[in-house]
Amino acid sequence: MHIGFSYIGALMLVLLFVPNLFWTRFQPQDYAQYAGRERRLCRLLERVGQVLVTCLVLIFSDFNLGRPFPWALWLAAAGLAMALYEVHWIRYFRSQRTMRDFYRSLLGIPVAGAVLPVLAFMLLAVYGKNPFLFGAAFLLGVGHIGIHLVHSREAADI
Repeated sequence: MHIGFSYIGALMLVLLFVPNLFWTRFQPQDYAQYAGRERRLCRLLERVGQVLVTCLVLIFSDFNLGRPFPWALWLAAAGLAMALYEVHWIRYFRSQRTMRDFYRSLLGIPVAGAVLPVLAFMLLAVYGKNPFLFGAAFLLGVGHIGIHLVHSREAADI
């Protein structure tokens, strides 16, 4: 592992954060009532994972282009997961923006808005041979996916 700036990590964060910034203005109806019932442990794991992932993808240059084939396939897979994440957001913003719209599966992937970015960072960790990022993405996944699975189930009961 090599310390240094990762432009690939920065790009992944931009792809992650930009739709979320729009989401703050266009949240699903009644989202606040769901957020108020989140488990504290899931919220803690999500926050710790967010901070660690954000820092780690920026400070290791191993995530940048340069690994030979077949390692480059891991980066391509991470890029595909992030591209599907963007498709999820486009579909959501073009919808009525209900809780059900927000949690619709994408290509059979449940809670795609939670699963796809976590998957993208885990794949990026494999590409960069970075167990720290993988662990951070795992923590993020347990908290983030856990929270949104509960929200999804609650929204299905509407």
